[in-house]
Amino acid sequence: MRLSDIKTILHAEVLCGAEHLDREVFSACGSDFMSDVLAFVKNQALLLTGLVNPQVVRTADMVEMKCIVFVRGKVPGPDILALAEERDIVVMTCPKRMYEACGLLYSNGLRGNCDGDN
Repeated sequence: MRLSDIKTILHAEVLCGAEHLDREVFSACGSDFMSDVLAFVKNQALLLTGLVNPQVVRTADMVEMKCIVFVRGKVPGPDILALAEERDIVVMTCPKRMYEACGLLYSNGLRGNCDGDN
Protein backbone atom coordinates (compact mmCIF):
# COMPACT_ATOMS: atom_id res chain seq x y z
CA MET A 1 0.00 0.00 0.00
CA ARG A 2 1.33 3.44 -0.87
CA LEU A 3 1.73 6.06 1.83
CA SER A 4 -0.61 8.30 -0.15
CA ASP A 5 -3.33 5.63 0.28
CA ILE A 6 -2.64 5.49 4.03
CA LYS A 7 -2.98 9.27 4.22
CA THR A 8 -6.38 9.07 2.50
CA ILE A 9 -7.70 6.11 4.51
CA LEU A 10 -6.76 7.66 7.85
CA HIS A 11 -7.66 11.26 6.91
CA ALA A 12 -4.10 12.03 7.98
CA GLU A 13 -2.05 15.18 7.65
CA VAL A 14 1.53 14.88 6.44
CA LEU A 15 3.92 16.73 8.77
CA CYS A 16 7.15 15.92 6.95
CA GLY A 17 8.26 13.85 3.99
CA ALA A 18 5.35 14.64 1.64
CA GLU A 19 7.70 14.08 -1.29
CA HIS A 20 7.82 10.37 -0.36
CA LEU A 21 4.10 9.55 -0.42
CA ASP A 22 4.70 7.22 -3.37
CA ARG A 23 6.62 4.81 -1.11
CA GLU A 24 5.04 1.42 -0.47
CA VAL A 25 4.67 -0.40 2.81
CA PHE A 26 3.63 -4.00 3.17
CA SER A 27 2.95 -4.26 6.89
CA ALA A 28 2.12 -2.12 9.89
CA CYS A 29 2.67 -2.10 13.62
CA GLY A 30 0.62 -0.25 16.23
CA SER A 31 2.37 0.23 19.57
CA ASP A 32 3.33 2.73 22.24
CA PHE A 33 6.05 0.37 23.49
CA MET A 34 9.18 0.87 21.44
CA SER A 35 10.71 -2.27 22.99
CA ASP A 36 7.90 -4.29 21.35
CA VAL A 37 8.58 -2.61 18.03
CA LEU A 38 12.26 -3.54 18.28
CA ALA A 39 11.42 -7.12 19.27
CA PHE A 40 8.70 -7.91 16.74
CA VAL A 41 9.06 -5.80 13.61
CA LYS A 42 11.04 -7.71 11.02
CA ASN A 43 10.95 -5.62 7.84
CA GLN A 44 10.13 -2.17 6.59
CA ALA A 45 6.74 -1.09 7.85
CA LEU A 46 4.50 1.64 9.09
CA LEU A 47 4.41 2.53 12.78
CA LEU A 48 1.23 3.83 14.39
CA THR A 49 1.75 5.24 17.86
CA GLY A 50 0.46 7.72 20.39
CA LEU A 51 3.88 8.12 21.97
CA VAL A 52 5.39 11.47 21.07
CA ASN A 53 9.11 11.60 21.79
CA PRO A 54 12.40 11.34 19.86
CA GLN A 55 12.77 7.66 20.78
CA VAL A 56 9.92 6.85 18.39
CA VAL A 57 11.93 8.19 15.45
CA ARG A 58 15.12 6.46 16.60
CA THR A 59 13.27 3.15 16.94
CA ALA A 60 11.61 3.53 13.54
CA ASP A 61 15.00 4.24 12.01
CA MET A 62 16.58 1.17 13.63
CA VAL A 63 14.00 -1.16 12.06
CA GLU A 64 14.03 0.74 8.75
CA MET A 65 10.44 1.96 8.89
CA LYS A 66 9.31 4.32 6.17
CA CYS A 67 6.57 6.16 8.01
CA ILE A 68 5.30 7.04 11.48
CA VAL A 69 1.65 7.94 12.03
CA PHE A 70 0.86 9.66 15.31
CA VAL A 71 -2.70 8.77 16.30
CA ARG A 72 -5.28 10.67 18.36
CA GLY A 73 -4.32 13.92 16.63
CA LYS A 74 -0.97 14.08 18.38
CA VAL A 75 1.55 16.40 16.76
CA PRO A 76 5.27 16.00 17.47
CA GLY A 77 7.42 19.04 18.13
CA PRO A 78 9.91 20.51 15.69
CA ASP A 79 12.80 18.55 17.22
CA ILE A 80 11.08 15.23 16.48
CA LEU A 81 10.14 16.31 12.96
CA ALA A 82 13.72 17.44 12.28
CA LEU A 83 15.02 14.06 13.45
CA ALA A 84 12.55 12.27 11.15
CA GLU A 85 13.58 14.44 8.22
CA GLU A 86 17.26 13.65 8.89
CA ARG A 87 16.41 9.95 8.78
CA ASP A 88 14.16 10.27 5.70
CA ILE A 89 11.04 9.07 7.56
CA VAL A 90 7.59 10.33 6.60
CA VAL A 91 5.56 11.60 9.56
CA MET A 92 1.78 11.95 9.64
CA THR A 93 -0.84 12.68 12.25
CA CYS A 94 -4.40 11.39 12.20
CA PRO A 95 -7.40 12.10 14.40
CA LYS A 96 -8.33 8.45 14.88
CA ARG A 97 -7.55 6.30 17.90
CA MET A 98 -4.98 3.56 17.37
CA TYR A 99 -7.54 0.73 17.39
CA GLU A 100 -9.63 2.37 14.66
CA ALA A 101 -6.60 3.41 12.58
CA CYS A 102 -5.16 -0.12 12.65
CA GLY A 103 -8.57 -1.59 11.82
CA LEU A 104 -9.05 0.71 8.85
CA LEU A 105 -5.63 -0.14 7.43
CA TYR A 106 -6.14 -3.87 8.01
CA SER A 107 -9.58 -3.85 6.37
CA ASN A 108 -8.07 -2.08 3.37
CA GLY A 109 -5.43 -4.77 2.89
CA LEU A 110 -2.44 -3.70 4.98
CA ARG A 111 -1.50 -6.55 7.27
CA GLY A 112 0.40 -6.71 10.52
CA ASN A 113 3.87 -8.08 11.01
CA CYS A 114 4.22 -9.70 14.42
CA ASP A 115 6.79 -12.50 14.68
CA GLY A 116 6.79 -12.78 10.88
CA ASP A 117 3.05 -13.60 10.68
CA ASN A 118 1.03 -11.73 8.09
